[in-house]
Amino acid sequence: MKELTIGIMNHINAVEEKFKKLYQEQPLIVRSPGRINLIGEHTDYNMGYVLPGAIDKAVYFAIAPRDDNFSQLYAMDMDEGYNFSLDGIQNSEKRWPNYLIGVVDQLKKAGYDFNGFNCVFGGDIPIGAGLSSSAAVEAGLAFALNTIFDLEIDKLTLVALAQKAENEFVGVQCGIMDQFINIFGADKKVLRLDCRSLAFEYFPFQFHDITILLFNTNVSHTLASSEYNKRRMECNEGVKLIQRKFPQVQSLRDATPEILDASAAALGPILFRRCKYVVEENLRLLHVCDSLNANNLTEVGQTMYRSHNGLSHDYEVSCAELDYLVSLVKGVPGVYGARMMGGGFGGCTINLVAKNQIEEVKKLVGIQYRNKFNQDPDVYEMSLSEGTNVLTENANMRLS
Repeated sequence: MKELTIGIMNHINAVEEKFKKLYQEQPLIVRSPGRINLIGEHTDYNMGYVLPGAIDKAVYFAIAPRDDNFSQLYAMDMDEGYNFSLDGIQNSEKRWPNYLIGVVDQLKKAGYDFNGFNCVFGGDIPIGAGLSSSAAVEAGLAFALNTIFDLEIDKLTLVALAQKAENEFVGVQCGIMDQFINIFGADKKVLRLDCRSLAFEYFPFQFHDITILLFNTNVSHTLASSEYNKRRMECNEGVKLIQRKFPQVQSLRDATPEILDASAAALGPILFRRCKYVVEENLRLLHVCDSLNANNLTEVGQTMYRSHNGLSHDYEVSCAELDYLVSLVKGVPGVYGARMMGGGFGGCTINLVAKNQIEEVKKLVGIQYRNKFNQDPDVYEMSLSEGTNVLTENANMRLS
């Protein structure tokens, strides 16, 4: 097992000790990380590219098999338990158990045979910060069950099952990125995922003097859900209009700047800007990958600023708080780049900051943001890490 920080060991010890207290046996310990997305927002449903990385914030599972069809869950963060039977699986009135029950439901529907289990979980992924704690719970449990029951499920199938659990059981129509990077994440690397083919490639992020810093606006505007759906419809409408002249364009992934320019009159100004953002964001993402291979962090950061400008002005999914956070750090010594991360209308900005400037940047942003919006932004420091993995074995793992 790799050297672990005191904070991580505290989380591991907490779930392990709680498990032993509740169930009087030694569990398997699994770590399941959250994620950031370096660049590539709203490109997933347009069959484009995303560039996520698994992070050092994670959910930790203590888990062991049972000899019956009964399962017992305990959420450390909620200080709450929930029990259910594998016979006649149904939704819970509480929200949090459904992220786990949904995984069991998908595994059973896919024909995998296994018994019940005991599980304690908890961790340090900030809830509501856009770091995909839900995917960490889903994919982490799928990975853990695959391990303790020796189900021999390949990684891509685990990803698909975890995504379907959120889509069909929880009822959230998420894309595949979050579960994918959770399972396939690699230490000190980001992963370029082709959302059309699911082909992927790793790129180095080995800047030892750089920290990934998130500033949380602590706002969630009511526009977020309706405008997200509206953007998807606008992109689909844009593709239909482009196809009149360029039938080979099946999604905005297939469009080029030249095709967009030739379609400008048919699209009109609003749809043109929406399509322009998506086409340019894919190109920006590919440029960031080249810049990472060249170890050119300055160019990575400048491309992030251009991404935010596109999100704010062309795709119009930013907000005053996000724009202000990005404007505050632009040009500040030690800050290489920043942009909004996630669907928009609130949430976090992602910033690449030199480690020796972190405190100065945090102080500047904290004071200025508080003065303008009368609230403090939450701040999260993180680095890239590997995907879901086993930390300690359970000697009593039973093969199904």
